Amino acid sequence: MESSDKTLRVKFLILLLPVLIFITFISMKAPSVINGFTTISHKAVATCQATVSEESITPLKNTKHFLVSAYVDQRKTGHDIRIIGIFRRDSIQALHCLFCCGSHLSTTTAATTLQHSDNFGFAFVTTDVKCQIPSGCSATLVTLVTQPDGHLSPNLTFIPLKNRKTGEDRGPKFNFTVCISNLFGDYNNVLQFAQTLEMYRLLGVNRVVIYKTSCSPDLDHLLQVYSQDGFVEIVPWPIDKHLNPSRGWQFSQHGGDIHYFGQLTTLNECIYRSMERSHYVLLNDIDEIIMPYQHNTLMSLMSFLQPQHPDTGVFLIENHIFPKKHFEPSGRFHLPQWNEVPGVNILEHIYREEPSRKIYHPYKMLLQPKFIEQTSVHELLINDGPRYKVPPEVCRIIHVRVALQGSLKLEELHVDKRLWDFQEKLIPNVDRMLRRAGLLSSET
Repeated sequence: MESSDKTLRVKFLILLLPVLIFITFISMKAPSVINGFTTISHKAVATCQATVSEESITPLKNTKHFLVSAYVDQRKTGHDIRIIGIFRRDSIQALHCLFCCGSHLSTTTAATTLQHSDNFGFAFVTTDVKCQIPSGCSATLVTLVTQPDGHLSPNLTFIPLKNRKTGEDRGPKFNFTVCISNLFGDYNNVLQFAQTLEMYRLLGVNRVVIYKTSCSPDLDHLLQVYSQDGFVEIVPWPIDKHLNPSRGWQFSQHGGDIHYFGQLTTLNECIYRSMERSHYVLLNDIDEIIMPYQHNTLMSLMSFLQPQHPDTGVFLIENHIFPKKHFEPSGRFHLPQWNEVPGVNILEHIYREEPSRKIYHPYKMLLQPKFIEQTSVHELLINDGPRYKVPPEVCRIIHVRVALQGSLKLEELHVDKRLWDFQEKLIPNVDRMLRRAGLLSSET
């Protein structure tokens, strides 16, 4: 009997020993919790069990700020990454970067916060946060924290780190990307939208990136067709779920929390989104077409311009207004199949205002993203290399909209039929996409 009891005790100890070793190991590895903050021992590597945001706008814990996206950016010494955010200007505080290095957390690194100089009086402004990746960290995710190592808040939310170099990188896969900001309200200019996208396709654009808050159901159907084809990349932009976005460009006139539904943030985000994948980026509105007048494609245009200006990072394109109240008199392009499609038919508007160069005249930009750090709507804030204003006889913007110089009479406008040079391919391409979106009957 005594021998049997001894055998049981030995078996019990053998079973208990692994449990004791496991408990000891966990207690050594586990961070302690003090006053609601997780303290990570520098002797132990903290496991990265991160919550990863899949949203395009992510509230930053313990601040009044928002994270948008993060990109590897090693063009300048002193930092490895750039986080694009929307920060409240009166609440800037010291921040630190924290990375997920595969399966473990990094130590924190000091962050440099740079508000963009254009804020137009609004409380929230596009902001860059730059920091270094710790040595030995193969970073995949990043977040910002208000406390350095030793006092990390639990339940942190990380965002993906994009533009990371991989062995499969073979340079940009697109020649031209168009960045469109922002669709909001019940925007329903379906016909002009389709005509503009198809015009860009004929000019050699490979990708159109659109930041979408909302639009009409008809336009949404059309967007989904373009997205399925891979020509349009839709970035959800629910800025109205987080802030009171302004519908105008200046706080003193329009009110709100942030300029024009966060337009400045989306333009900068699109440049970094396109940094490694596109040779050129066009920044313009959906009713604007950057149109070459001496070349039939954007590639032939840039093959002409770039050798003459090899170090130029941005080409400024002059805006020309085609008032939509004036129609081409013959009605040649008043096509019956488009009668029920909402929106402007740009082929019917051939009368162009001569820009008044005695006042400030805005340009839009065709740029090489690798030269750009920060941009505003009509000009760059920080960039490398010179800028070049393209002569309007070489390239200008076709912008069909309400008249800018409303007092001009019809005979004071220029006749400009450049769009008609593409009508033979443009019209059937527009019809095809409208039909696929269910906006034209199969008989028309």
